Order: sequence, then structure tokens, then C-alpha cells
Amino acid sequence: MGNTWLEKLEEQLNIDVDWMDPAFSKGLPIVPNDMTSNQLWVDIQMDHPDNVEMVRTAVQEYKNEGWLAVYTRVSVLLTRANIDNIKGRVLLQTLPSEAYNTDGTLAHGRLYAREFAKVGISTDRYCLKIPSTGPGLVAARILESEGVRTLGTALFGLPQAIACSQAGCWAISPYYNGRILTAPLADPAAEHPMSPRLVQILDIYKRLYVQTGKEQPLMKLASFRTAQEVMAAAEFGCHSATVSKELLEKLAQMPYNASDAAGQGPPKVAHVYRDSGPLPARLQNLLLLAPTELLNLDYLANNGSQLQLCIAADPLAQERLNDALDLFKGAEARSRVKIEALMARA
Repeated sequence: MGNTWLEKLEEQLNIDVDWMDPAFSKGLPIVPNDMTSNQLWVDIQMDHPDNVEMVRTAVQEYKNEGWLAVYTRVSVLLTRANIDNIKGRVLLQTLPSEAYNTDGTLAHGRLYAREFAKVGISTDRYCLKIPSTGPGLVAARILESEGVRTLGTALFGLPQAIACSQAGCWAISPYYNGRILTAPLADPAAEHPMSPRLVQILDIYKRLYVQTGKEQPLMKLASFRTAQEVMAAAEFGCHSATVSKELLEKLAQMPYNASDAAGQGPPKVAHVYRDSGPLPARLQNLLLLAPTELLNLDYLANNGSQLQLCIAADPLAQERLNDALDLFKGAEARSRVKIEALMARA
């Protein structure tokens, strides 16, 4: 049994590090499963003293290909610096500014794939995060057909989750929280407004796995604010928890005490949809059966128009998706300014 909550949670689900600094990953008391990132983290790491020369070199090598080629090269090099400190995959996010453009998302995904191949990172060691819009997931389906694994991110509702299954995504990353926050809860598994949506998605994936025999996306729950929210992810039976630097540090310092959690997560299983048990009895009231018509829709037809209609009909999903894209687009724009300034001087 783990001596800290971080070690205990690692027994219940995979812990992913949501930070790009290799020294941080190397210093954790566990080996993270995957390393995820986004435009915010890439922008911060571009300014790190250890990376300044690498960015300048990328500008010199790619200045004739435009700012995006430089940005993509830098992003991939940042993941290469950390890949030996994790067990699984490094994850990068396609441009949020192209979230509603299938061709733009597809082009950036292929650019990432080119750069990963150049640095010797094989397709089983990386994954591309794609915002879960209709056009974005159409691009994800094409990338999956080309052998590039994808994750549907910025996901807040069941239609987005079903669309990720239809696209063949390897994983999804629902956000437990958005930028509009409620007060921290003592028992988020039972009380958080996102909890019913999460257990419903997991239930649907279990049902689809049984009905179709096809692998369903792994749930890598993200955007935690408290240790208790990570404990809730384990109790739900999530495959992974994507945890921030600050919260990983806190969990690594918290002695394990069962009374700190309102409910206990089960140990990891070999296959999260085939082998996991039922939702704990205390949470069964959260599980609302999905309307049959939701399962029968083709969310990716007509460039994802059906998914867009469903998102627009769900104020929470639409608001939080907009917030996430705005946040990441701001970081993308800041990185572009930095790179273009360096290109002008090169």
C-alpha cells in the first residue's frame, strides 16, 4: 500500500503528468504513465532558460517554412526531452485556432507526425490531443486511419464522448472543472455537477464495448482542483488522471489516510471496460440512462454537423468548450509572436 496519496492513487489508476519540465517528472516518487501538454505549457517552456537555444536553432532550421513549422518542431523537441521519464505516451495538442477547421487540424496533425518521426518517436509513444468539435473529430478519424493515435480533449458531454468513439480515438480527456469554478467540495464524486456526466460516459463506453467488441476511448480525466477530485476519478473507475504540477506535489506530500476520501477506488484492472466492476453503490444515483436516440446518431456526418448541434443545445458544454479554446488560443498567439520576432531577426 502506498505511503502517500500519490502512491495510493497510482495503485488505482494511471497518473499522467500535466507538465513538460523533465526535471519535475524525474523527481516524482512515481514514474508517470503519460505526459500531456497544451499550448499554455509549450509557451511557458519556450521561455525556460534550458530551452532558449533549442528554440533559436529551430527558428534557424525552419524559418523558411513559417512560424507553425517552428512551433511544431519546438513542441516535439520538448516532449523528446521528457519521454524517458514516463512509461507511455507524450501528448501534444493541435492548434485551437483551427478547432472548427477539419483541414487545418488535419494539416497540423500531419505536421506533428512528421516531426515525431524526425526525432525518432514512434507512433506508439505519442498521441495528438484534438478539441472535441465536429470538424476536429472528423480530422481525428482521418488521422486514426493513418496510424496516428488521437485524444478528444475539451470534452464536457455525452455526445462529444460518443463522437470520439465513432472517430476511433484512443482516449478522451473530459475536464472536471472549467474556468468558471464552484467552491471546492468535500465529496466531489457525489456532489460535483460534472460527476453524473462522467459516470454516464463510462457506462456508455462499457456498454458499447460489450455490444460491439470494439475498443472504446480510455477516459483520462483532467482539470482537477483538489486531491479529493483525483480520488473521485479513481472511484469512478477512470483509466487515468491527468494531474497538474501543483497537485502532484501536494499528493506526493499527503500521507495516505483512507478517511481523507469519501469513497475508495478499486485497484487497477487489466482492461478498464471489460474487467472493471460496477459503479459503487453510493454513486448509483448519478447514473442516468442515456436516451437511445443519442446512441443512434452519426455525429461525424456532414463534417460533424450533428455534434455541433448537440454541443450548441448544451449550455454547459458550449460555454466550457469556448472557455477552453479561448484560453489555449491566447497561448498559441503569444507563442506565434515570440517565434515571428525571432524569425525577423534570423
